[in-house]
Amino acid sequence: MISDVYFPRVNGVSTSIETFRNELLQRNAGVTVIAPAYGEDARQEGIIRIPSRGVMFDPEDRMMAYGAIKAQTDLLREQNFDIVHIQTPFVAHYAGIALAKELNLPTVVTYHTFFEEYLFHYIPFLPAEWMRGLARRFSRKQCNDVDAVVVPSNAMARTLADYGVEKPLHIIPTGIPGEMFSKGKREAFRELHKIAESTPVMLFVGRVAFEKNIEFLLHAADIARKAVPELLLIIAGEGPAARSIEKLVKALRLEDNVRLIGYMDRERLLKDCYSAADVFVFASRTETQGLVLLEAMAAGLPVISTAHMGTRDILKPNSGSVVPDDDPQSFAGEMVRVLSDRALRRKLSVQAENYAEQWSAAAMAQKMMDLYGEMIAKSSIGAAIAVR
Repeated sequence: MISDVYFPRVNGVSTSIETFRNELLQRNAGVTVIAPAYGEDARQEGIIRIPSRGVMFDPEDRMMAYGAIKAQTDLLREQNFDIVHIQTPFVAHYAGIALAKELNLPTVVTYHTFFEEYLFHYIPFLPAEWMRGLARRFSRKQCNDVDAVVVPSNAMARTLADYGVEKPLHIIPTGIPGEMFSKGKREAFRELHKIAESTPVMLFVGRVAFEKNIEFLLHAADIARKAVPELLLIIAGEGPAARSIEKLVKALRLEDNVRLIGYMDRERLLKDCYSAADVFVFASRTETQGLVLLEAMAAGLPVISTAHMGTRDILKPNSGSVVPDDDPQSFAGEMVRVLSDRALRRKLSVQAENYAEQWSAAAMAQKMMDLYGEMIAKSSIGAAIAVR
């Protein structure tokens, strides 16, 4: 696997790579990840860290040195890999294509990010429609450069087909690791953050980025607090929109109702954070899957979310979710209804846990293994024909 992002950089792509990597290793599949160096990264077996530099407009990310990746070719050849799996569309994509050609391997790419609704947030001085067109063109070109494309949802598959992607599209979402189904420490988390047990808590977990539409949640919370004055919205995550969110909190005078608590360590604090909440809220319009919704469901949290792109595949009937209209007034109404009805929350919680079990990481990893097997078999047949 080769990616422009990986832990310690926290986002959905890093989580997806690590989830599949762990599950594939349990199936005795050898997995090597090529990813940026973020500084003094701890040495980890199967991870090749590439020297990298900062990225303009996005200081959280790093750009790998292309030449340093190519310098790994001889070392990689000795390890007899079967496939190159590209995870991101920047240096990793072009280096991955080059490595695959050098090593004579088939290539698959996972299309994680809906770039059409993403790029213009980070390059605001160019027209949004121009940036959308650029995103469509490079997505089409890159996907048609590989042998197969993995997408996490039906919506993303339809979008890429509309772009003109001709290569096979395989819908394989990121699954939920088994440990996410265990409960965290609700009381300890609330005590640590000085939150009374009687306080109704709504939670957002994710990158604090403009495309996550967190401003929408703030406006909805502003309306909902008129009926539930003591409500608290916790925003767990870091990102480039944090300062903008803080300004809006002050402008709406929501300082007593909103708390930004930063990044939560996935192995320890995140489960406690989920358990401490009463409801999970989400309003992103650009998710290719919406993995965080499934994490919340696995933790037994009722979900209130708008349904766009990949989240449509998750937000099904009897999934423990409520899907309001895409306006703050409607969303606020559902906030009030769910927070005010303990019996409804219990019902949604049971539904959520049962539904999340259908999305296990083990099942999704097996789908990925099956795809790898098909591609390797086709590549072997093609090579045999070429020899003849």
